[in-house]
Amino acid sequence: MEPGLVHTQQSPRRPWVVGVSGASGTPYAAAVLRGLLDAGESVDLVVSRASRLTLLDETGIAFRDAHWQDDLRAWLARGADGKPDTFTADVRDVRYWAAGDLAAGPSSGSYPVKGMLIVPASTASVAGVALGLSKDLLQRVASVTLKERRKLVVAVRETPLNGQTLRHLVTLDEAGAVVLPASPAFYAGATHIQDLVDFVAGRVLDAAGVPHSLYRRWEGKLGGSRDG
Repeated sequence: MEPGLVHTQQSPRRPWVVGVSGASGTPYAAAVLRGLLDAGESVDLVVSRASRLTLLDETGIAFRDAHWQDDLRAWLARGADGKPDTFTADVRDVRYWAAGDLAAGPSSGSYPVKGMLIVPASTASVAGVALGLSKDLLQRVASVTLKERRKLVVAVRETPLNGQTLRHLVTLDEAGAVVLPASPAFYAGATHIQDLVDFVAGRVLDAAGVPHSLYRRWEGKLGGSRDG
């Protein structure tokens, strides 16, 4: 190396994998994706086959492999109420992996990622991950995330929950996952549907350690108390 030259090595890309299952709640996924991109995070996206039908029902957007970038932009530009969102973050650092591609990068533990967020998580995806089935890429990446001791956040969206699903959730908790029910809170001053969606998305990002400003945090009340 010549005198005066400093050797620099670019840091490897370490994305968050966002898995979208077939449960109702695609606006939660959109809010989490917007939050990650706004925070400057890289994203690897896995959209299950069942979630495409849900996305079509809830937004009118048909998510297609061949046109995923255009469909993703349309999805992220739509609020939970169906109205246009002011999202402006760049989606060029999003990588999309087809749900049936079990040879995708994140299917291997040697592929560098920060962790995985399943938003929303259906009870079927919860069962598949808890049982280690790896029947599609979403379940495979979740299993890899657990075995590599990386952060896994499971935003389960179903009610009521039967005993079998509760046992599966306990299994995931014992394996190190964060089980985060998609349960909006109302103390943050929600006035629109998007506020409730953003609260859940913000809690997912909290669990992942990603900074955001999606909801107003509780700061306590002088002279009062609040449980929970």
